[in-house]
Amino acid sequence: MAQLAGVGRQFVKAAMSAPYLEREQERALAVRWKDQRDEQALHHLAHAHMRLVIALAGRFRHYGLPAADLIQEGHVGLLEAAARFEPEREVRFSTYATWWIRASMQDYILRNWSIVRGGTSSAQKALFFNLRRLRAKLSRDNRPGDSARIYATIAQAIGVSKADVETMDTRLSGPDVSLNAPVSQGDDSSMTEHVEFLVDNRPLPDEVVTESIDSDRRITWLHDAMAVLSERELRILRERRLAEDSATLEALGDRLGISKERVRQIENRAMEKLRRVLIERHPEELMNGVSL
Repeated sequence: MAQLAGVGRQFVKAAMSAPYLEREQERALAVRWKDQRDEQALHHLAHAHMRLVIALAGRFRHYGLPAADLIQEGHVGLLEAAARFEPEREVRFSTYATWWIRASMQDYILRNWSIVRGGTSSAQKALFFNLRRLRAKLSRDNRPGDSARIYATIAQAIGVSKADVETMDTRLSGPDVSLNAPVSQGDDSSMTEHVEFLVDNRPLPDEVVTESIDSDRRITWLHDAMAVLSERELRILRERRLAEDSATLEALGDRLGISKERVRQIENRAMEKLRRVLIERHPEELMNGVSL
């Protein structure tokens, strides 16, 4: 009861003191809700089983989440069980509802226990909720430090890989750490946050802007300089250097009716003419290290 003190003593007391339902009472209420949508019957049925919700919430207290939230999620599971319950199957409602209550609480824990989403499959979910228990049990039966054998045994028992067990054990060993938390509590590093150690290999904003401006400038310079080329030089340069799929020397030579060696000579001459014009027109930029 101590772990549920924050929920509200009166609420817990009222739930725990609610009278138990006999099998026939339970079935009659379930039938009234299913067939007649009698909300009073639903309320009575749910109220009588809130002690079950509270008991199950106590089993998950070691995950560090508010007991009130666990009970609220369990109540949602209880109502879901009432909506799906089939009285004609002659199963006690408490037995049926336990699965839905537990599942609702487990889903809440998986959503809120860590900012890293886990338990996305049934096997991962079983690993999350059974790892600590199985590890504690196996640790008693194995020698200290025999983690590899323990991980392998757990992996086989739950149906996951050994790597999954190791990863989950690491996650469960400590809480999430904020990127804005200090690296340590020492005076020298108290102002240093974890986020400062994240590496971003992308260029800085000023570098991106500078490169964009320089690129536009070089395109304009190149366009103006190409005016000094002859028509054949311009065609060869476009098909060899500017086209998305550049033409081979041999293919371009066949189209122009010249040898591939002659195409190479014309291309080199055109490149030299462009280089010379650009140097003559923009010597200062070359001195400042702007690549042409």
